[in-house]
Amino acid sequence: MSKPLKPVPRFASEAEERMYWEQHDSTEHLDWSQAQRVTLPNLKPTTKTISLRLPQHLLDSIKAAANSRDVPYQSLIKVWLQEKLHSQSK
Repeated sequence: MSKPLKPVPRFASEAEERMYWEQHDSTEHLDWSQAQRVTLPNLKPTTKTISLRLPQHLLDSIKAAANSRDVPYQSLIKVWLQEKLHSQSK
């Protein structure tokens, strides 16, 4: 038998809410066994800047290919990498 859940209090500020949750367990207010996983399809994935050394002739060829497709060369590199990974996973 589960214990009755307490209502979530109203907070006057974000700081007050933060202090409350630092001192209280959310299971007093929520039945986490009923929680459902959510997906957020419109979120942009986090990106990480990397440094990649390429021979000049290779970079020039990539830039020319990107220019002919009217896309930034870095975007084209990402597309090609994604396509290659996808084809490898099949």
